[in-house]
Amino acid sequence: MISLKDTELYNEVLKEYNYAFGNVYMFKEFVISEFHPEVVITWDNHAKIMVNDIVSFYNTDGSNIIYISNRIHSYSVVASDWLKFFKTSYAIKAYCIVSENKAGLLNSMIEKLFFKKKITHFSNLYEAVNFVKKGLVEIS
Repeated sequence: MISLKDTELYNEVLKEYNYAFGNVYMFKEFVISEFHPEVVITWDNHAKIMVNDIVSFYNTDGSNIIYISNRIHSYSVVASDWLKFFKTSYAIKAYCIVSENKAGLLNSMIEKLFFKKKITHFSNLYEAVNFVKKGLVEIS
């Protein structure tokens, strides 16, 4: 898997947030995250901070934001914490996961049990970004 920083897409980044647990890159049409290895992402310790910065940057509740998780490292997400996200005043237009291994696919299947919308999977970052830029994201 390739990091966003190692692609020409990095030139399109409007703002970059660097956290102890990973990095988030803001684009015109979407957001890309890359978390550090072996982190266990929770709502209270990680996602809430990140979401607050994202909605503040775009000045939105998130309903127009497409989130791409570029899973270049092995880490965990507390899938049930999606319920905490949906209990807030935040929203999300679409959620895309980039992962090239079976473990990543399995983890996203567990997330889907708690995520209220469709999760779209890709095997590389370029596929996900092209999908989003072409307006092919399904809103459900």
